[in-house]
Amino acid sequence: MRKNTIRPTDIKLHQKSRVLEVAFEDGSRFSLPCEYLRVYSPSAEVRGHGPGQEVLQVGKENVNITNIEPVGTYAVCLHFDDGHSTGIYSWDWLYHLGTDFDELWAQYLERLEKAGHKRKPAPAAG
Repeated sequence: MRKNTIRPTDIKLHQKSRVLEVAFEDGSRFSLPCEYLRVYSPSAEVRGHGPGQEVLQVGKENVNITNIEPVGTYAVCLHFDDGHSTGIYSWDWLYHLGTDFDELWAQYLERLEKAGHKRKPAPAAG
């Protein structure tokens, strides 16, 4: 990760659109879908305990965040409506998810396809 942590200046949850907006002190601003945050949770349940132990998360298209809990001055714990709440999202991890969104999202979609899973379309806003 980064040598010098860039800290967030603002974190806003848009529950209706299921997006977490994070602004950082370097001027970067990222809109991160809840599904993306859920499938890239830094928890052992998702990442495993070592390389090659990652668990592909499926069926998370409509997951939402129900609570954002501060963890010291270095992270937040995101609570999802599917019961997942064990990932500690450090500022570095959130920044990484924002800066590398396109690449990581493409990898996720590719892994889903290789595993034979199709993403269900999100329901229409209403």
